[in-house]
Amino acid sequence: MERWVLLRKGADFEAIGKKYQISPRLACLIRNRDVIGEEAIERYLNGTISDLYDGMLMKDADKAIDILKEKIAEEKKIRVIGDYDIDGVNATYILLEGLERLGAYVDSDIPDRIGDGYGLNRHLIDRAYDAGIDTIITCDNGIAAANEIAYGKELGMTIIVTDHHEIPFDEIDGEKIYRLPPADAVIDPKQKDCVYPFKGLCGAAVAYKLMEALWESMGKDSTDLDDLIENVAIATVGDVMDLEDENRIFVKEGLQMLKRTKNPGLKALIECTGIDKESLNSYHIGFVLGPCINASGRLDTAKRALKLLRVRTQKEADILAGDLKALNDSRKDMTEEAVKLAKEQVETTDLSDDRVLVIYLPDCHESLAGIIAGRIREKYHRPAFVLTGGETSAKGSGRSIESYSMYEELVKCADLMIQFGGHPMAAGLSIEEKNIEEFRRRLNVNCTLTDEELRPKIVIDVPMPVSYITKELVEQISLLEPFGKGNTKPVFAQKNLRVLDHSIIGKNKNVVKLKLLDSQGISVEGIYFGEAEDFVNFIREKDSISVTYYPEINRFRGRESLQIIIQNYC
Repeated sequence: MERWVLLRKGADFEAIGKKYQISPRLACLIRNRDVIGEEAIERYLNGTISDLYDGMLMKDADKAIDILKEKIAEEKKIRVIGDYDIDGVNATYILLEGLERLGAYVDSDIPDRIGDGYGLNRHLIDRAYDAGIDTIITCDNGIAAANEIAYGKELGMTIIVTDHHEIPFDEIDGEKIYRLPPADAVIDPKQKDCVYPFKGLCGAAVAYKLMEALWESMGKDSTDLDDLIENVAIATVGDVMDLEDENRIFVKEGLQMLKRTKNPGLKALIECTGIDKESLNSYHIGFVLGPCINASGRLDTAKRALKLLRVRTQKEADILAGDLKALNDSRKDMTEEAVKLAKEQVETTDLSDDRVLVIYLPDCHESLAGIIAGRIREKYHRPAFVLTGGETSAKGSGRSIESYSMYEELVKCADLMIQFGGHPMAAGLSIEEKNIEEFRRRLNVNCTLTDEELRPKIVIDVPMPVSYITKELVEQISLLEPFGKGNTKPVFAQKNLRVLDHSIIGKNKNVVKLKLLDSQGISVEGIYFGEAEDFVNFIREKDSISVTYYPEINRFRGRESLQIIIQNYC
């Protein structure tokens, strides 16, 4: 059963509204996002590229820049080693472009998800060594590759790490002892002694910051790199980073650039997925473009997605974009089948009693584990790990809930795993099949989640009658965009709405269209996306329903009308 919780954060909403020429209701929504003080509100509403922080504040940025300047001048071979997801691919692209435009002798390599596994490994280092590479620069990986980096150093290579993942640590007598890799420079804002003001950047943003600082230190105009901000935006949304502070600016500015992108590959992907360029927003990155870019690393090779970003002719871009879309369509079908099997396990075995779900799908494609874990987490509101069969061991991904720090819990089971890494909300691991049951047992023995924490919490911004919705209000709410993790769409609520009419629509019969009436006699159109049959059965039994919703303007064949998107109901 969901908990509906009303946010009550105080401020002088009238005064804020007057100062920034917004409605008091909008001022309330901004305060609910913990944006406090004039400087923060100004930055939130009107922040631009000029408000971004100086990349030189990152620990070891100066070291990395000195190394790169020297290597470029000496025409040494540099190799960028990225990762196979949306963040890694865009970070690789940013470093390649930033260095190439300075005349560097640079190429790239990206691990194969199945053949190489995550991040830097010996195969990749050997490949670089055999190719005569002098310097490796990692992106979106490397912070946990101490042994591999030590091996590369033994071979005489210079290694720079750029990453954004948690710093590995050992817990000794309750104290965390952090372990940094022995690279020549380690750039990761999550380092304890890094003074960079914002810790929430994705790997592509860290790469961009380094390139911007490198350009400036070489007397170049870093605004010539502004086109790469669209790649930072794609990676920030695609890697589900919090859309606050600097990330909000990156995504806001990047979305505007994306609408008029000159990148042939991105242009082709936007067109072949049928996105209207003018209405392109963070949803389209997260649920349309992003999955196509990720599909290449899941089912084929991420080098194909990188090739799309680097392609120079529109003809080749169209072919590559079509291939990625087809791969993603195939990935969707495989995912649906696997989610069905995962739900069966949870509902028909003793897994149903577990607070932390560990689901083993030996025949599932390993690249889908994270997506399935996310879907299972949403369905049951419990931390979920999905493990799949590999050649020598099981591999898997986990997705967490707010009250459960997944990475910290994995540290407590480190002896059971071959390898692991991640964040509080997501993690990846490999484990011997014989250890899976003990892994599941120990995670649940260690779990301290209460019944209350396992109930989904629906946070309501403002209880607001549907009669208050106007076109002007909806347009004002759009000032809060881009929406996503850390800056979610506002949630409004109203009790006692009568359902006058309803119908199930859509190709997959998963959309309900309704006509609703409030106690003031005001009617409004409503749309619900989800388990349509369950929703319809619920409203048939009730005289009235309470809903949480988001208001929007429905534009259809030149006509505009107000409607609400129903998110939760009771």
